[in-house]
Amino acid sequence: QVQLVESGGGLVRAGGSLRLSCVASGAIFSIDVMGWYRQAPGKQRELVATITSGGGTGYVDSVKGRFTISRDSAKNSVYLQMNSLKPEDTAVYYCNMEAFTPRRSDYWGQGTQVTVSS
Repeated sequence: QVQLVESGGGLVRAGGSLRLSCVASGAIFSIDVMGWYRQAPGKQRELVATITSGGGTGYVDSVKGRFTISRDSAKNSVYLQMNSLKPEDTAVYYCNMEAFTPRRSDYWGQGTQVTVSS
């Protein structure tokens, strides 16, 4: 059983910063892509950022230059540094991992709330 646990969400004023963390536990052989998604009230879940096992990264246009995704594969962890936060970044943030146990499956965290006040 693989579990993902997120932390680091909270309330911050516009222009502020937060750092989200997500750690996976369980019988994991390896993890390929790690990512962060978010879902605002009344909206569909959207992909925010991804990072491959080789370190390649991708971002949705709205966060480019403000958010940075990183990973520590030895710790089965992924991070999202969020700077210059805007009210429109308010959402529940979920981490996602494509893990091999050895079967490949998608795993999701429970979500962490990020609220940015104006």
